[in-house]
Amino acid sequence: MKCYQRPARGLLLLGILIFSTQLFAQDLILTAPPREKPEVGKADYGPLADYLTKLFGRKVVYVHPGNWLSFQRDMRDDKYDIIFDGPHFISWRMSHLGHDVVVRLPGTLEFYLIAKKSDTKHNSLSDMIGQDFCGVPPPNLATLSILAAFSNPVRQPVVKGIKGGADAVFKAFQAGECSAAVLRVEYYKKHLPEAERDKLKIIYASTPYPDQAISVSKRVTDREKSLMIQALTVGDGVKATLPIVKRFGGKATHFVPAKSEDYVGARNVLEGVIFGWD
Repeated sequence: MKCYQRPARGLLLLGILIFSTQLFAQDLILTAPPREKPEVGKADYGPLADYLTKLFGRKVVYVHPGNWLSFQRDMRDDKYDIIFDGPHFISWRMSHLGHDVVVRLPGTLEFYLIAKKSDTKHNSLSDMIGQDFCGVPPPNLATLSILAAFSNPVRQPVVKGIKGGADAVFKAFQAGECSAAVLRVEYYKKHLPEAERDKLKIIYASTPYPDQAISVSKRVTDREKSLMIQALTVGDGVKATLPIVKRFGGKATHFVPAKSEDYVGARNVLEGVIFGWD
C-alpha cells in the first residue's frame, strides 16, 4: 500500500508563486460610458489601452460596454479595471469597490437649469416641483445634479429624457417640449450666442463637481498607478490620451493628477435615487 507523501515545502511555495504570478498577469479591462458607437470608442480609447499594455508589461484591452444598462451592471459587478467617466461614478466606485482615482481633466463640471424669460411661471426651483425639464436621461450628471437639488423625491421635477447631448436638449427646449432645460455652464456660455442667452433666465446653478477622471480597481498595483500618473500627466503617455482630452477636456492639453478627496461626495447624486441605480 502506497503512503501519501506531502509535497515538499519548496514545491508548494513554487506552486503558490506561479498561481500568484498568473493572477497578477491577468488582462486588465479599460472602458468608458457608451456615449458613442463601438468603432468611435475604439478610436478614442484604443490608443490608451495599447500604451498602458506597454507601460505595465501586461495586456490592457478596451471593451465598449454596449449600452448604459450593461455599463452600470458590469461596473457594479467590478468587471472593469480602468474607467474614464464622471465624478459621480468614480465616487461611487471609491466607496463601494475600493477604486482609486488617479488622473483627471482639469476644471469643474457645473450646470444651469434654464427657462425662457418670457415664461412667468418658472422662476425658481420651487416652481419646478412636478414640472418637466429636458435633460440627457439619468445617470447623466447634469440631470442628476438638478434632481439632487430637491431633498424630497416626491417633490422633484419630471425628467423628459432627450438623447443626443446638449444640442438635442436645447433644441427640444426651444421647441416647447419642456418647461426648462439643464445645460453645462460651459455649453451655455460658449456655445449659445449672446442673442440666444438674452432670451433665457437661469433658474438654478448646480454645485460644481470635479471634472471627468480615470479610476482604477484593486487589481491595478500601486506601481502601475504611479506609472500611470507620471506617464499620463507629464510623460510620453500624454499622446495616447489626446483623443480623450480633445473630446472632453475643452482647452486642456493633458490630464492632471487627481485627489481622492475631491470626488468623495459626488456619489450622493446616485445613492438612494429612484431611476434604477440602487
